[in-house]
Order: sequence, then structure tokens, then C-alpha cells
Amino acid sequence: MYLVKTPWLLKKLYPQLIWSARRDTNTIFLTFDDGPIPIVTPFVLNTLKKYNAKATFFCIGDNIAKHSQIFESLKADGHAIGNHTYNHLKGWDTDSRVYLDNYLKADQLLNAPLFRPPYGRIKREQIKLLKSARPDIKIIMWDVLSGDFDINLKPENCLKNVLKHTKPGAIIVFHDSQKAFERLAYVLPRALEHWSKLGYNFGLL
Repeated sequence: MYLVKTPWLLKKLYPQLIWSARRDTNTIFLTFDDGPIPIVTPFVLNTLKKYNAKATFFCIGDNIAKHSQIFESLKADGHAIGNHTYNHLKGWDTDSRVYLDNYLKADQLLNAPLFRPPYGRIKREQIKLLKSARPDIKIIMWDVLSGDFDINLKPENCLKNVLKHTKPGAIIVFHDSQKAFERLAYVLPRALEHWSKLGYNFGLL
């Protein structure tokens, strides 16, 4: 079970997390979780390039270690990078010190202040530990969850989800993962074309 549009109450409960960006500009913020990996991440990079769009990639440390050339490619293309832990840990199910260590292991490869907790699940204690370990950290959540990871979601419905809920300042979550690829390959070029026609800019977090 997941919500495409993040409810205002959740944002109010965790005001120390970043849920959206400035609403007074015609800019939206594309983000991609779980990469970098072969085939999928290069597809994303090529598609973004066609629309002169920039994005923020929340990378898993283990994938960076395995696919360093792809990681260097996304940086060379001018995209932003963020930490997604080393092993895609679910904060609610992980001891807070173990979680911190896993974050720091990934940070050795990334050295980036942006962080997104896998699954969006993080304990308040973990937030405090992360902020203590890296005072400049920005914990980025989202307003729109595409649902591209949902193998039961038709690509056409995934596209409808994204287009219906995207407003100026929205932070939108996609995944450059094998699991999401069928939906992502359908949605991303169509969404970029739609947003470009509406005059949206694609900003970096």
C-alpha cells in the first residue's frame, strides 16, 4: 500500500524533512532512486538529455561500487546526487547505529549532503544521528510517488498518477531499477514531453 500524493498531515508530523520545493516557480524536481545500474540508468540519462532535463539521483552505495562508470556518467551530465544508504536499508527495521554506519559507508563514495531514506521510512532517532554526523544533510522526501516500482500497476495508470498530481515545486519519485523499468520506460518520455509543453523547468535539489 502506498500513496501517490503525500498527505499534508505526514508533512506536518515530520517538518524537519523536505517534502517539496518552492511553489512560486514553474519548476518541478525529478528524482530517481536505487541506481546506478546498467541499461536502466543509461536509459534515464539519455531520455533526460533529449528534453534538456536535470534530475537528482539517490544512489545506493553498493550499486556505485559495482557500476562506478555509470555513476561518473550521471555526474558528468550535470545531475545532482544523493545518498540512499549502502544497502537500501529500511529504517524502521534497522538498529539506528547500524543505519548510521550504512549511511556513512555510502557517503564515503558520494560525499553529498542530500539523503533519501529507502522506502521513505526513517526513525526520529535516525534523523538525529544523521544530522549529528553530517550537519549539512538535507533529508529529501517527496510529494508525488510515481508507483513505477509496483509490478501490478499498468504503465498507463502510472503515467496518469504522475501527471495528475504534479504541481509547481513538486518533488517526484521514479526508480532507475530493473523492477521499475517496464513502467519507467513508458512513463518518463511521455511525462517529460507533457511537462515540457506546459513550460515546466526541471530543477536540481
